Amino acid sequence: MTKAAPTADEPLLGEVAVVTGASRGIGAAVAIELARLGADVGLVQRGDAEDTQAEIEGLSRRAHVVRADMGDCDAAMKAVYEVDEALGRLDIAVANAGMTVRGPALELRIDDFKRTIDVNLTGVFAVSQAAARRFVAGDSGGRIVHIASVLSFQGGINVCAYAASKGGVAQLTRALANEWAPLGIRVNAVAPGYVANELTKPLRDDPQRYVDITARVPAGRWAANEEIAAAVAWLASPGAAYVHGHVLAVDGGWLAR
Repeated sequence: MTKAAPTADEPLLGEVAVVTGASRGIGAAVAIELARLGADVGLVQRGDAEDTQAEIEGLSRRAHVVRADMGDCDAAMKAVYEVDEALGRLDIAVANAGMTVRGPALELRIDDFKRTIDVNLTGVFAVSQAAARRFVAGDSGGRIVHIASVLSFQGGINVCAYAASKGGVAQLTRALANEWAPLGIRVNAVAPGYVANELTKPLRDDPQRYVDITARVPAGRWAANEEIAAAVAWLASPGAAYVHGHVLAVDGGWLAR
């Protein structure tokens, strides 16, 4: 597919992005922001993405929906290939899909630990590898953005599997950047702090934990999904052309505390 010329307002015009976990939360916000900047978007998730699809099409962009479980590597890779084929090219891949299981490590089921690693880390690699293979085949380079976490740097409480997976995402980002930068592929990550969305609802529903966490954030509040999406969009944009292997914390100052 011939790529349209980008503009100042639409720097991603003519490009195609794939976003995993795109039905809600950060993933939906990322997909919509990329569309706002001109990209057509493939939406990959286990359920439907009707609301996200409608918003993207309301921006006069194309949206292609694929249902796939990111804990299944074959399905994750096939989803990326399907988006490329359906929308005619691939320029950006955002590996956002994730899950968490909360509870003491002494009580955590091994199956839950493995499932968290499969979705949050192995699935991220599968999506990245599939996208990179298409970038190389197209000989045009590309951009990959992973969604890490402040728990890529810290251990957290009662989320050992999630912390382990996100620590792995940060290291995966750096390792892939080392290998793929010479191929014209930029690999980076955004590490959100505490975001007010469905994933963090159990924390926000606990009055004491909510107060304690909010008090520790220098900015004095939790992030909105759209604020994380803006950082992802920047890493995927021409303005970040010399940024490789970086894990960008978007945390209201949490890690600086």
